[in-house]
Amino acid sequence: MYLTQQTDYALRVLAYAAVNTEELVNIATIAEVYGISKSHLMKVVTALVKGGFLDSTRGKGGGLRLRRKAELIRLGDVVRHMEPMKLVECMGAGNQCLLTSCCLLSVVLNDAGNAFLAHLDKFTLADLINKPTFDILYSPRICILAQRV
Repeated sequence: MYLTQQTDYALRVLAYAAVNTEELVNIATIAEVYGISKSHLMKVVTALVKGGFLDSTRGKGGGLRLRRKAELIRLGDVVRHMEPMKLVECMGAGNQCLLTSCCLLSVVLNDAGNAFLAHLDKFTLADLINKPTFDILYSPRICILAQRV
């Protein structure tokens, strides 16, 4: 199974927001921390806001924060929102496969995808935030390290 870069970045953005709950976080800082394109992250953040994972405040002093507590955000829900989960042509729109009426591949792959998502549903965003992750992503620590360089 391969997750798109969008999903990878979405999980990173959510992890950063989960660690830095004391104030709003911004895309520029997240992009700098992870070394990711700001414009690419804007697309990811837009999807996360539309999906109900983040709240966004515009304007001066604006930024992002988790819409729900990290303990309530299941990883499976994030992946479902970010990934099309159409593993082969016959699982999507515009199917032209000759074997669709008799082939069981889509059934097998659908079952596998459901098992994958069921496993991810056992974990929340909070489960990803261990002490080393917290120490790396906590914003005041990043600012202090940047000042030392």
